[in-house]
Amino acid sequence: MQDFATRRTMMVDTQVRPNDVTKFPIIEAMLSIPREQFVPAQRREAAYIGENVPVAPGRVMLEPRTLAKMLDALDIRAADLVLDVGCGLGYSSAVIARMSEAVVALEEEGLAEQAEAALAAQGCDNVAVVAGALTEGAAQHGPYDVIIIEGAAEIVPQALLDQLKEGGRIACLFMEKALGVVRLGYKIDGAVAWRYAFNASAPVLPGFAAEKEFAL
Repeated sequence: MQDFATRRTMMVDTQVRPNDVTKFPIIEAMLSIPREQFVPAQRREAAYIGENVPVAPGRVMLEPRTLAKMLDALDIRAADLVLDVGCGLGYSSAVIARMSEAVVALEEEGLAEQAEAALAAQGCDNVAVVAGALTEGAAQHGPYDVIIIEGAAEIVPQALLDQLKEGGRIACLFMEKALGVVRLGYKIDGAVAWRYAFNASAPVLPGFAAEKEFAL
């Protein structure tokens, strides 16, 4: 069996770098953070595969390529305050913490406790885990320079958009029927303007589905 450090290097060399992710802080963080410590114990062997890894019913840790490309598009800086919506067991927050000022890791009860334990074990002292509804954000710690949503959405709740600073950036994977598209949003004059970044796929987060229209 390969050791996890070797798998981590292979993940970066085969899933991250070939997808035009070249920013050193992202590469360094993904080489440093032990991804296997942020998945359920029974899925540790699958921690470095190029797929979304289930962490709870209907919830996944985004595949390395998707997360890396989202971070690349967001261009996170050392002074940024980042809201990580749906942090799962905390891997994305641990990665972002190495390139930002601080991270607010938002997760539902249960997963939040596990994320807090995993992050503490890795010494991620600039991450604050907040337990609550993903759709509500964490306004008490905002506004944020950057918001990243760790899962798919059909709609982005207004509460989250309201917590983005003027001039801030947000990345979200929109599922449009079978097609998933990651878009990057910029807040300008109080409104968020979205542009295409790349294609990806993930389950829609609870509360982020569009209301179904019923036709008679």
